[in-house]
Formats: sequence, C-alpha cells, structure tokens
Amino acid sequence: MTVSPAEPSAQPPALPPVLVELAAECGVATSYTDAHGVHRDVPERTVRAVLAAIGVGAHDHDDDDNAIISADAAALEDVRLTPWRRVLSPTVIATQGSAVDVPVHVPQGATVTVTAHLEEHTPHAPKPASEPDAAGTTELVVLEPLSGDRIQKVVDGVPMEQITVRVPADLPAGWHRMVVVVVAPGLASTATNSNDTTSSPGTDTGTGTSSRPSSTVEATLLVAPASAPIPAGLDSRRAVGLAAQLYQVRSAASWGVGDLGDLAELAEWGAHEFGADFVLVNPMHAGEPFPPVEPSPYLPTTRRFASPLYLRPELVPEYARLAEPDRARVNELASSTRTGTDAGAGADADADADADTIDRNVSWAAKLEALRLIFAVQLDPERRDAFESFTREQGPGLRAFATWCALAGEFGPDWARWPAELQDPESEAVSAYADSHPDEIRFHQWLQWLTLEQRAHAQQTARHAGMRLGVLHDLAVGVHPTGADAWSMTRSLARGVSVGAPPDIYNQRGQDWSQPPLRPDALAADGYRAFRDIVRAALRDAGGVRIDHILGLFRLWWIPAGASPTEGTYVHYDHDAMLAVLTLEATRAGAVVVGEDLGTVAPGVRETLTDRGILGTSVMWFEQESIPGDDDASSRSRPVHPSEYRRMCMASVTTHDLVPTAGYADLVHVDIRDRLGQLTRDVEDERRDAEAEVSGFVEEVRERGLLRDTARDVDLLELVAALHAFTASAPSLLFAVSVADLVGDRRPVNMPGTSTEYPNWSVPITDSDGTIMGLEELMAHPGPRKVFDAIHRERR
Repeated sequence: MTVSPAEPSAQPPALPPVLVELAAECGVATSYTDAHGVHRDVPERTVRAVLAAIGVGAHDHDDDDNAIISADAAALEDVRLTPWRRVLSPTVIATQGSAVDVPVHVPQGATVTVTAHLEEHTPHAPKPASEPDAAGTTELVVLEPLSGDRIQKVVDGVPMEQITVRVPADLPAGWHRMVVVVVAPGLASTATNSNDTTSSPGTDTGTGTSSRPSSTVEATLLVAPASAPIPAGLDSRRAVGLAAQLYQVRSAASWGVGDLGDLAELAEWGAHEFGADFVLVNPMHAGEPFPPVEPSPYLPTTRRFASPLYLRPELVPEYARLAEPDRARVNELASSTRTGTDAGAGADADADADADTIDRNVSWAAKLEALRLIFAVQLDPERRDAFESFTREQGPGLRAFATWCALAGEFGPDWARWPAELQDPESEAVSAYADSHPDEIRFHQWLQWLTLEQRAHAQQTARHAGMRLGVLHDLAVGVHPTGADAWSMTRSLARGVSVGAPPDIYNQRGQDWSQPPLRPDALAADGYRAFRDIVRAALRDAGGVRIDHILGLFRLWWIPAGASPTEGTYVHYDHDAMLAVLTLEATRAGAVVVGEDLGTVAPGVRETLTDRGILGTSVMWFEQESIPGDDDASSRSRPVHPSEYRRMCMASVTTHDLVPTAGYADLVHVDIRDRLGQLTRDVEDERRDAEAEVSGFVEEVRERGLLRDTARDVDLLELVAALHAFTASAPSLLFAVSVADLVGDRRPVNMPGTSTEYPNWSVPITDSDGTIMGLEELMAHPGPRKVFDAIHRERR
C-alpha cells in the first residue's frame, strides 16, 4: 500500500534560543523528523505546555516578551544548578561488569565518606567487613573518591566542588543503596537534596567527628545485567506460540468472557497439539472495580495489579464449601452470563453494528455477586496464612489499591470528583476511611490474591504441558487518567498532557491515548521504583513480557490538553535507567522481553534494544520495501522476504491493531474505515492500493509454492496458512500465531482512532462465515491444524 506523505504544514515561528536551551536541558524536543522523513518544528505553545507539565518555566500569560525571556533564562539557570544543589543524584545506574564514575557535590573542604549498601541476598566477593544497617545485615563496600582535579563552582553563594567516586565493576546486580556522609562547616545550610537527612551542628552521626555538622545522603544504586536473558534452547530451536485476546477465548465454562481457566486450557491444547511454546495474551491489568468496565485492556486503572474479571469463580477452593443455596446462586449467575455465547451469529464480517459483542459489564456484575458469596466462606488455616503472607508481601501498594477500589465503589471511579479530603491518597481522611471499611479493603485484597493464584496455575499448566516459555503478558503504555494509579501515583504523573503518537502512514491524524505520562524527573527521584513495580507485576508467574510501544522507554509523544495529536512533541526519558530496570527484573524472573518497536523509530533504538537482549517485533504486513518508479506516483512496495527479518524479534503475520489476516486480505479494513469516515482520500484509491499490497504477498507465496490455489479468488483459510508458512521462514527467535487467524476470523478486534464508533475490544472470535466460535469449537475447527501444518512444513 502506497501512502503519500502528509503535506508539510506552515512551520511555526522560530523559538527563542533560551527556550530551546531550556527544553533541551529538560529532554523536551523542539523539533523532530516525522514518519516520512520530514523535519518538523514544534510550536512554542506546545513546548511551554509540556515544560509546565514537569514544573519548569512557568510565567504569567500577560508578561511581555522581555519578561518571558528573563523567566526562561532564570528557569534555565535553575535547571542547570539542580545537580550542584544535590550532593548525589537520587538514582545511580551501573552495568554489571563495568565501573561507573559518579559525581558528588559538596562544600569546598568537606570530608566525604561513600559506601554501597548491597541488597540483601546479593553476595559480593571478595567480602570486605560488613555491619548491620536499618534494613538488616547487608554488606558495605567503601567507595573511594578518585584523585585528580576537583571542579569548583559557587552555588547560591556557597563555594562548592564536584568530586568523582567510582562504583567498581565487580558489584553484583541488584537494588542497592549508595550512601554519602559529608562533614563540613556550615553544611546544614547547604544540604538541599530532597533525599538528604541533615543533622544539627555538633551531633554525632557515626563518622567519628562529633564537633562538625554532617549530612547523610542516600541514592538508589541500580546495578543491572548487561542484557536480559534469552531462555535456554531458543538459540537452537526458536519458539512458536499463540497470540490471543483472552476475553475472546470463551469456553462453555467461562462467564461470557474468556478467563484464566480458559487460558490454561488454551495453553495445554496448543502445547499438546502443535508443540506451541507460549501464549501471548492481552494486558491483564486491573480495570474498574465495579461496572461499567472500560473495554480496552490498554486503558487500565492500574498496571501494578491484575484484573479479577478474568477469575473463574468455580475454581476458587472455597466455592466447594459454599452452603447449598449460595452454591446454587453462583451457578445461576454463571448460567445467566452464558446465554447466547455458544450460538452461531452468522454475522457478516463487516456488519459490526449487528454482531454480538462481549459484555464485560454483565459478566463482572455476576462475578462480583458470586465472589462476595465465596468471600464469606472462612479460609482454612493454611489458606489464611497464605493470604496474610500475600498481603504482607504486597505491602502498602496493595492496601492503597484496595482503598481506591472501596472508595470508587462509594464515590465513583473518577477520584477527581470525590470529596476534596479523599483526593490525596496520603491524607488522614483516606487513612480513616480505610480503617473504617476493613472488610471491603480485605475483599479487594482477596480478589488480587485469587487472581494471581489462578494466573500462576495457568502458567504452571502451560509449563507442565511442555511449553518452554508459557504465558507472555502484555504491558500497556499507561493508565486511565482518573483511575487508581492516577490517584495513588499523582506525584509521579504529568498533568495537563496525555500520551499518544504523531501521524504516521497507518494513522494519518496521529493518536491520543488519553493517558497521563510518567514524569522522567519523578522516576529518577524515586529510584525508578514505580517502573520497577509495574515490570514486576507483568513478570509475575510469566515466561515473558511484551512491552507495548517500547519506544516510550526512550521518548514519548506528549500532547497538551485540548491540542490535537499533531500538536504534540517528544519528551525523552533516561532509557539506560529504564532498560536497567527491565533487564534486572527480567533476569530475576528468568523471562524473555519483547518490545513492540513499530511506528516512528528514532535512530539507534533497535540496536540498543538488541544489545540489551530485548527482542523487537516484525509484522509481515509492515515488512515492505519501496520499489522506485519513474516518478513518485509510479513507485510501489514489495514484501521483504522473511529471511531478512531480524533474528532478535518476535515475528508474526498480523497484530491486534490490524484486521485478522483473512479480513485484511479481503479488504475488510478499507470497508470499515470508509464507513467510519476515517479515510483521508477517495475510497477507490484506498481499495486499489490495498489490493495491490495484498496481491504482492499472494504472488510471493505462490512463487514459493506455498499456495497451490491458482484461482483469482483464493480460499481465505488456505491463504492464511500460506502466509504463515511464508513468515515462519524468518530467523526470528519467536513466531506468534494469532488465534483469530486459526479459524479465518475477518473482523478487527480494534480500530485505531475510534472509541464508540466501533465495538473495540468487544467482538467475539468468529470463523470466516461470521459464526461465533467458543474455545471448544475453535479446538475442533480444521483451521488450526491447517495453519500449523503449513508452519511446520516450512520450518523443516
């Protein structure tokens, strides 16, 4: 498909040089290169709005130009002095096996002692003397300042100097602490780091000098492996697996929405029948605790906790101990959610307005009532101890989430509409509310415990069935702007902006995902714990994680409130720190990491990901190269042969943001986009280019003898199998097969750029005739055998 570059719009006026410098210091782009290679300058109003979202460069709107420039200059000076006003950066990143030099800023003439306090259970050899600290017995490694010239500077009227401390290469990987003790006259007035703990002059801080004031500063010292692990055996035999939107995979036993019991059954079937090594599922982050439920799994209320919507109530052990009337009620509720889910709809693939949809609200309402009945059953001693252990392990984070759930049940899911005293998660009013609602708090903690129990069982089932990886979880880009994380992490999220993507060849108007971004400065200030907790949640009981839009670890497209996606700009993150968190946590989990690196990719990003052991993504329909013609109008594209795909990636024919392969080949996406008014040019031109794109791939598979059908109108399922055989020849370490493709489904699960215009994330799986498929029908369908036989033939 050939898409003409967007016409360059009139470029905005040049920015004041001081504003350009200020933005650069803060990682805010003032220009960028778009998907068509066109240089774009960012409007001044966008730059200022984004800077304001991270608390930089505020000024009165009615200031004159000179006042604004003066304010920008003052802000620039303040930003540049920030490192000097800190004794130590709040986060220090090191790579295992490599030394790193760390600047320390102290008053001139100060005495400095630096130690590394190693995380518990991370032995370090050779072992120097150890001593206890507040966290228990941990090893202390004394770090010596390097000799050489010291950089000096007067900061806020105080003579300061920068010394350099080297973190040695032999520290083990882990979440350590770097501690600096500074002893100097007048120190109490100069220690301004928010992480400092400053003693009064003359107090003894354990340094042996009781007559001089001292300051103790701590920072997170994150030592990460050089790369994430590649699971054993993938080098010699790559892994083929399934990709599923779990809510679509509904069995006769599930409650109208595919659940964790269905996931275990799907994994076992895939492993036994086809030798599948993994099942990649949509994000399973928690949504709203009560109906109505946001249908998009990519717009959760939190990324740190899982969705109880995917629970199978009958699999909860206490279900067996229900009193007979309560068990009858649970069974009745289950039956009420299954009405019509196993009946063939016979719906036209593009008649989405009339097609049956998955009703999460009905399912969740029924499950909530059933789960409250089961919650009333007393846990036996062993399970009570397990639950109490879980709540202790999860700590304040789980209690805060459970509190939000309880508050949302009473006041609604938008915390900005709650009483003012409840909008601050650290307020006394919130603490008092939690104390006065212990049963409701415990109920939502219990739901999380059950969800992770059933999730762990699905992973165990997958591995016992022979899968080398098991379940791969998807990690969404962000969270709902009024949800649980937006409430409990309010200081970590930027306000007045949302995350999205600039225009590209597939989304010509850009995208606004309506999610508040994490602030780069807040991440660093908190030692990247917020991101660590998100990653840990995704990797729990998993063989790996797919990170949606992993490009966001490098830069994210921020859009000011009220602006269109075309009026955003990139904000850069410390990708070394983000990748360090990812590689350390993946190594500890023994999990593979896949990054969705599609879209507008900055130079060097894919190479960096590969160096860190993170797999990229190759989707067949996107792997095309241009064939130049006599002029731009006559140029066209042709498929890249899969032998040229990257080895360090997960290859697939399609992805959840595209129409399933049978529908894509039948141009369903053109028809739907035309009906929804999404096309920016004549539908016949769009259809002609789409037909040419599909024809290019049909010719490729025919030339290679993968499609024996020579008729003009080929059997769609035969074509699906041939395209999978074609893509299976890639050297990629992972190859994912969409479950929807196995039965020739033709309807997209999501139409990017729409909200209510299309039933996104709510269409059930159907075969090529539009008949709704349950898990049992899917497993009995001839399509899966046809597709996997084609894959295995090509691989041999």
